[in-house]
Amino acid sequence: MRSSKRVMLLSNVPCDLVTGEERVYANEDARQASHIACTIEMCSTNTPYEVAVIDEIQMIRDPARGWAWTRALLGLSAEEIHVCGEAAAIDLVTELMYTTGEEVEVRNYERLTPLTVLDYALESLDNLRPGDCIVCFSKNDIYSVSRQVEARGLECAVIYGSLPPGTKLEQAKKFNDPDDPCKILVATDAIGMGLNLCIKRIIFNSIVKPTINEKGEKEIDLITTSQALQIAGRAGRYGSSFKQGEVTTMHRDDLVQLKEILSEPVRPVKAAGLHPTAEQIEMFAYHLPDATLSNLIDIFVSLSQVDGLYFVCNIDDFKFLADMIQHIPLNLRSRYVFCTAPLNRKEPFVCTTLLKFARQFSRNEPLTFDWLCRHTKWPLAPPKNIKELVHLEAVHDVFDLYLWLSYRFMDMFPDAALVRSIQKKLDDIIQIGVCNITKLIRASQSSAAPGAAEVVPEDFPLSRTKRDSRVFSDHRGVKSPEPLSVALEVPGERRARSLKAYRSSARQEDLKSHGRGSLANRLLREGLLTQEMLRQLESEWQDQHRSGRYGLASKRDDESSSKETGKKKK
Repeated sequence: MRSSKRVMLLSNVPCDLVTGEERVYANEDARQASHIACTIEMCSTNTPYEVAVIDEIQMIRDPARGWAWTRALLGLSAEEIHVCGEAAAIDLVTELMYTTGEEVEVRNYERLTPLTVLDYALESLDNLRPGDCIVCFSKNDIYSVSRQVEARGLECAVIYGSLPPGTKLEQAKKFNDPDDPCKILVATDAIGMGLNLCIKRIIFNSIVKPTINEKGEKEIDLITTSQALQIAGRAGRYGSSFKQGEVTTMHRDDLVQLKEILSEPVRPVKAAGLHPTAEQIEMFAYHLPDATLSNLIDIFVSLSQVDGLYFVCNIDDFKFLADMIQHIPLNLRSRYVFCTAPLNRKEPFVCTTLLKFARQFSRNEPLTFDWLCRHTKWPLAPPKNIKELVHLEAVHDVFDLYLWLSYRFMDMFPDAALVRSIQKKLDDIIQIGVCNITKLIRASQSSAAPGAAEVVPEDFPLSRTKRDSRVFSDHRGVKSPEPLSVALEVPGERRARSLKAYRSSARQEDLKSHGRGSLANRLLREGLLTQEMLRQLESEWQDQHRSGRYGLASKRDDESSSKETGKKKK
């Protein structure tokens, strides 16, 4: 989880900050303060505390990161633990605590300001008012909506998940400042946690969201009640300049469904996530010395037995990195650490850099500041288009990766202070790009070849094994398979109608696809297909045609083959 990267003060009490990439001390002489705030993965289970507070406990069910909340809940050495979050987690937390012999006290708190679901949708960006936040679920929609807002002469702030934390804070500060002309916010659900925002009205641009299931597969689904409440709750927060909050949708036919979603009880959290530790994998490796780390993880998971209170978190990202660096000679503990590095495997530049880090590390050659500058081509200029902005975000992630590794291998990553200094400069450069995001969008579109689709990377990775279909389910949990085309619409036009209308519309769009550009172009535009995947599909398609497996072409190939055979016989 990315941090705010600032020293926090709780009621004027000095408080240190610890994240995977940074340590910030409240005291100038770097003495440890009596209070500490940290990301969940970084909490110490060895340090004794009087009181520990675990926030967002419902995340214990998260398929990727749930293990960190489980580790904190069961492992913190504290006299008293305060657990905050959704009421849906009460039963699971209570049961987990009973298994450890702990005493549990439940206190329920009401929201301090009223929140109203409006009876009308926004319908047009012409109806925006100061304090409005439009929530989108893809970068493409962020870019499209922000451009449309600024085309109406309105300034808007932009916040999405892959932005550096410093940029998010600056955008939030700009939006919150009563003296700043920026009064509109366009954001993803990244605003749901960790940011204090002065929002009057939340407007859902869509109520359909890409998600990753427990198998690591990408699904397109209606938002859950939990997600809807988390986002809607950002409106009219206690302590902001607005004494009450409002919630609505961009499109009229989404509003009925949103009201239904918000009125339903949050599904109870059923199980807590677990992840194999380095010590457990080392034990398996002792008995299976020839197995790769990826195989060891598979064997561990397949042999593990967990009762109904737990599940094993998704390990696809871990295995992806394990396979990527398998050919590099590393001891098992170092290999494990590299594979737990927090990165998005859909960012080729970051993955390539991790590979170079591991190779240099294996040769016992320290990764210096000069080496990193050469690799990233630092210094970098402000972005001229969206593609360059996305690359700058990837470079920022590379710096984060270096800092994360520097706290685990200090001797091999010795220049953390220098890297942190240029990362702050990069944060400012990215901030310039985000402030001029409308110009970047225009530049990207004008530089694209006629008929070509700009590829904008999404925050959600595709499944490695299941790309040809998606599972749709309504908010009641009823699932049905649908073709991939259901997820495809032009950026800015994606909207969550009723599922029946949504699917019908998508099928009609497919019938018209020859008039608006190829399906491949639309897949590329949505970030669901890369050029490399396209080349692979073309190659496989040609192979299958040659082997006579498809339709009329196969028949012609068979006829041609017969003629050739006949000629040879003669």
